[in-house]
Amino acid sequence: MLHNTIIKLGLVLLAEGLARFLGQPRYTWIGASLLVFQGVAWGLALAFDPGNLAIRIHTSTLFTVIMMSVMCVALLRDRTQPRLLRWITMAVLAEYIAASIVHSAIEFWFPASPQDITVLDNRNAWYLLQGTLFLIALFACLLFMVSSRLSAAVHEKNEALSREVLERRRLENQLSASLEAERALREEQADFMRIVGHEFRTPLAVIRNAVDMIGLVGDKSRDATRERLAGIGEALDRLFSLIERFMTNDGDNHFRPEPMQIASLIADVQLHFEMTGRGHRLRFSTEGEAISTIADPDMLATVVINLIDNALKYSPEDQLIHIEGRSEFGLVIIQVRDRGIGIPKAEMHKIGRRFFRASNTKARSGTGLGLYSSRQLLAYHGGTLDLLANEGGGTTAVARVPLLREAVEPAQLEEIAN
Repeated sequence: MLHNTIIKLGLVLLAEGLARFLGQPRYTWIGASLLVFQGVAWGLALAFDPGNLAIRIHTSTLFTVIMMSVMCVALLRDRTQPRLLRWITMAVLAEYIAASIVHSAIEFWFPASPQDITVLDNRNAWYLLQGTLFLIALFACLLFMVSSRLSAAVHEKNEALSREVLERRRLENQLSASLEAERALREEQADFMRIVGHEFRTPLAVIRNAVDMIGLVGDKSRDATRERLAGIGEALDRLFSLIERFMTNDGDNHFRPEPMQIASLIADVQLHFEMTGRGHRLRFSTEGEAISTIADPDMLATVVINLIDNALKYSPEDQLIHIEGRSEFGLVIIQVRDRGIGIPKAEMHKIGRRFFRASNTKARSGTGLGLYSSRQLLAYHGGTLDLLANEGGGTTAVARVPLLREAVEPAQLEEIAN
């Protein structure tokens, strides 16, 4: 009884392991119930009729048929193993089921006498032989299943690795294409800046010569004309200085700070727009006439002119532009406020990038360099530029520069700018 119970326990564990390996439901309660049933049945048989083998043989046959049927069901439901291998394994199990049924039928039709209990009796030899062959065939099938599972796992990992390699190559190609496009764009932008510098020099040189010639006959000019000529000369000097510093010498930008008053800067900017006939829409104000700092006048004036140019370009003709200069919390603040088309909220973070223009400005001419260059010029002063949306429409551009009340060395100024 003990030996047969151990054998049946092994069969239960085999069925459990196969179900777990295939990922199928495990009917543990069936195996446990059959073990209890067999123990009770064999115990009663040995207690009441120890010479009758039929009860024990029929109980073993029932146990074997049920457990191997459970294994056949698990194999039938499985889709992870090759179909042929599953059917071969089910055939091996069916053969043992059939042999057990035949063994039980022989015992039923031809009951054994007590002397036939001998293990090597002809009556039982064939059953023991096919049992041994069954175990060999079953474990061979299980080994093939394990091999198939490992091969499938390796194949799946190889496919995943191949996909990853292809994806990395695709991303690498995209990155190379992006870098190449960016390199081409940078070269195109550099060419554009050189062309702009060249095209600016020619008309400015002509204007410079014309101003010089008018200056030679200045005695015949009125005072207002002389004042305008002086303003034209100053504007030309500023433009020539900026072109020489930012276009002629690539990478060699000269930051030339000096003491200056904000009121004087605002006045120069106002004169610039009055001379170009666009000053009637501008309203200038300065809080504190004595506000002064140390900065590059040409750079700072260019920043304010760019901001006002944008406000004039993108505002209706009947709307005023308000320009205010003041000091606050150790900063010089220059504010340009308009009631124009404004900036789309989704694009606000992109404004100020080189050559970027908002989607609602396509109908107007421009290069997208004004705000970008303004931010670059402010960076030399350690300043910032912020764009704020106004309630009711329009934009407020706020330029902030540190307020330096005492003269400092140029090296210190460059350290502040950095």
